[in-house]
Amino acid sequence: MSDSNSNSTLGEGHASNLRPEVDRLIAEGAFDIASRRLAELWRRDPAAGTASFVISRLGPLRDKIALTKFKLAILRSFTVEPIVPLLRAEAFAYGIDLDVHVSDFNTYVQDMIDGHSSLYRFAPNAVLLAVRSDQAAPELWRDFADLSPRTAQQAAERVVSGYEQWIGAFRKHSQAALIVHSLERPSSPGLGALDDQSEAGQSGLIRQINREMRRVTAGLPGVYILDYDALVARHGSEHWHDERKWLTARLPIAAGYLLPMAREWMRFIVPLSGRTAKVLVVDLDNTLWGGVIGEDGMAGIKVGAEYPGAAYQALHRALLDLSRRGILLALCSKNNLDDAMEALEKHPGMLVRAKHFAAMHINWTDKAQNLREIAQELNVGIDALAFLDDNPFEREQVRAALPEVTVIDLPKNPLEYASTVRNCAVFERLTLSSEDQQRTEMYAAQKQRAGAEQTFQSKEDFFRFLEQEAELEPVSDLTLARVAQLTQKTNQFNLTTRRYTEPQIAEMGKQPEWNIFSIKVRDRFGDHGLVGVAITHDEGEQCEVDTFLLSCRVIGRTVETALLAHLAESAAQRGRKQLFGWFLPTKKNVPARDFYQQHGFEQRVTNSAGTLWVLDLHSSTLRCPEWIKLKVAAETT
Repeated sequence: MSDSNSNSTLGEGHASNLRPEVDRLIAEGAFDIASRRLAELWRRDPAAGTASFVISRLGPLRDKIALTKFKLAILRSFTVEPIVPLLRAEAFAYGIDLDVHVSDFNTYVQDMIDGHSSLYRFAPNAVLLAVRSDQAAPELWRDFADLSPRTAQQAAERVVSGYEQWIGAFRKHSQAALIVHSLERPSSPGLGALDDQSEAGQSGLIRQINREMRRVTAGLPGVYILDYDALVARHGSEHWHDERKWLTARLPIAAGYLLPMAREWMRFIVPLSGRTAKVLVVDLDNTLWGGVIGEDGMAGIKVGAEYPGAAYQALHRALLDLSRRGILLALCSKNNLDDAMEALEKHPGMLVRAKHFAAMHINWTDKAQNLREIAQELNVGIDALAFLDDNPFEREQVRAALPEVTVIDLPKNPLEYASTVRNCAVFERLTLSSEDQQRTEMYAAQKQRAGAEQTFQSKEDFFRFLEQEAELEPVSDLTLARVAQLTQKTNQFNLTTRRYTEPQIAEMGKQPEWNIFSIKVRDRFGDHGLVGVAITHDEGEQCEVDTFLLSCRVIGRTVETALLAHLAESAAQRGRKQLFGWFLPTKKNVPARDFYQQHGFEQRVTNSAGTLWVLDLHSSTLRCPEWIKLKVAAETT
């Protein structure tokens, strides 16, 4: 699906023409095209009426197209019902079929504490706790001028303690992600300018509450803060609020800002649902710089500290920020290679250089074909790509040829390029591992490995040359986020593709019958980091492989054999007689299809879900390859 955070480039007339086209395509059974047109309609006209149309047509499409199902519960102290259709339509544009449960008004405390509440019966994937300051901290909001400094401080501490108790109760009953709105500061404090002269003022105490809430949630896996105060500030408090609607319908947000609220929620829903992009593929002319390098020359293109070049530098900073989050950058441009490389390496205004790009396809080939080759080169799926190009024709061509790619519509004004990229939810990350921060360097080392491999006559000789070292250890507080992240986003070498959140992994880790292993790999070219996860479950004399996955960076280097051999050995040491596991096929995990068969497992059951494979641990000859130095932490045995 293509990104919906864009300015409309076509008129309302074109948007309205899409509605009968969607209906015609559905009637003809052209469901994939109908879904693309429906997403396009939402991009062109993201309004309440369009949202209703999108949701109504989602019904006949739901079971015919590939959508990620996601259940969201909203606990609230204000009216959110008008936001929900916008949220569901926005989610559809990201390829998410969003099921939303809205709690009763102001029952959020009861819902979180009562393990039998409708919240837990709904069994959500994520929960939004959206509480206004006047409800969470009524004394500080309404009566602050009448409070002594000590009483005001105590009130702030009670607010934090309340949140801590609610969140603790929630975590006892659910392993879903929890997204907590921070408290908003008053736009007009009761003490006026005097309020800002002390951190003990009304605004200062609410800031203190927000800081303490971040401290509380920092140690809780799967709990995240949404900075509602900053969101309101970005749009302007006086514009954001609608006092008349608040007093008459308990809806505090002005009509024009319901969509920004929905989009802020999507910044959490998209990464939680796994619909993120791993690679941003960028055009050059009039995208990374102003002008056309082949016509204007290096001296004629616009990129620098002053306008208009400053707009492109702002985009460069946004790209570098994405790279620091672990998102790979790639180039795809119809250009003369020498001209483009000269500008990339020598223009004084360039902040991004060739070294920042994991792949560069600068040629005159069709861009859709280049995108296919970039995905293959980086060993990621087509749906892991996002595409940034100023040319509407190129964007539409890519949409038509590769609907899985997230195509970002750039506005006409380059001054808005950077904010468009920053606001695209497919680039959001809720956790950041050391592997994420070093991903570009890791892919550079991967190119070195690929080049070295060509010089060896046998794979075994190459494997010995690599001097691979693997370290196996049980999941810990330090690796929990990365382990959960790998279960959520690894697709190609993933035998069961079961997705787990941090709280779910943490809960499994407490159970003695569950074993959760992570594997780190390094070789002579560098450190791959934590690249694999295996989760097993003991059942009597058997041990089930619940999850077995590896990052694409190490597939085919026999690391998978080393990990499987350890699972077999440790299961035998625990007295198990058989190791068994399912292969559950998806569109993306074909590389793992024959894994069990290649390692001596016998096929036992085949059904519509997949194939069950079993290994007799007494007769197994499965061993760690001799060219891998395997270090096993004592706790895993």
